[in-house]
Amino acid sequence: MALSPPMASPSSFPEGPPYASTTATVGGAPTKTLDVPVTAVFLLLYVCLAATNATIFRLNRRKNHKFIISALLGGFCNVRTITCSLRIAWAFNLDNVSLIIAAEILLLAGNLILYIINLVFAQRILRARHPEIGWDPRLSFLLESLYAVIGCVLVMVISTIVLSYYTLDEYTLRICRDIYLFGSSYIFFFATLPVVILLFAFLRRPSPNHQHFGHGSTECKALVLLGSSCLCILIAGSRAGTTYMTPRPTGSPAWYDSKAAFYCFGFVPEILLLLLFVVARVDLLFKVPDDSCKIRSFEKAGEAECPVDAMKGGESEVAGQEGRV
Repeated sequence: MALSPPMASPSSFPEGPPYASTTATVGGAPTKTLDVPVTAVFLLLYVCLAATNATIFRLNRRKNHKFIISALLGGFCNVRTITCSLRIAWAFNLDNVSLIIAAEILLLAGNLILYIINLVFAQRILRARHPEIGWDPRLSFLLESLYAVIGCVLVMVISTIVLSYYTLDEYTLRICRDIYLFGSSYIFFFATLPVVILLFAFLRRPSPNHQHFGHGSTECKALVLLGSSCLCILIAGSRAGTTYMTPRPTGSPAWYDSKAAFYCFGFVPEILLLLLFVVARVDLLFKVPDDSCKIRSFEKAGEAECPVDAMKGGESEVAGQEGRV
């Protein structure tokens, strides 16, 4: 996981591109004796969680309850199985720079699914406690803009990762680092938004027209969301923090570049978050009536999830386009 663009000198890697990194990255190069067995354990956990979320999604569909977020969580687990597989393959091919690039891109891109899901849940709680604010078209436009920006940021950061491995020009590498800094900062800001919305929803007295959705109390939903948001903030904050640190050579990594930091601030919080969602049954806690997108209200009970734009009450906050996920 590279949190700063790789830097190299022409004399070090004259046979490139792509050029191997000369700066320390979190976790460093994987080893066969340590990283392979540890990563294999996480790989097994992600496979089990992918199967669990896929099963929940299928069982709910049989009951005409299409909670698409369960499918997205299963998709995230599948992405992580590929990420772990690439890291294991990297341990056996330390000189394959193209393999390293692919592993780093998947490692970075996967987390955005979790951040977006948390924001979807936060918006539903806000709509339930303060319908006048939560369903306001201006708020919907603002959140839609944030989703659009996060998509652009992801494209920028991925492009930067690839470019930084294919150039030795110092000016270009500085630009890549600046983009990294902006991207990691915005992702951290995005990860904190659910907590901000949650605080706003509960610090204000509930609206007289407050509504209810899903199973369980609003307080229970808030606790689940708070726990998942804190885990996401831990992941995004650790990555942003290490990105802002001065890059160090591979031979002298800092403590936050250690393998322990890589797993404890990466895979471990993700597994805990996924387990929280499964145990808490978010597919029941956060389900909404399928007609809420049309009437801008959770008042009418329904069995099926609304598959249209989440700004109008459905699941497609994740895709940011009305009528599709």
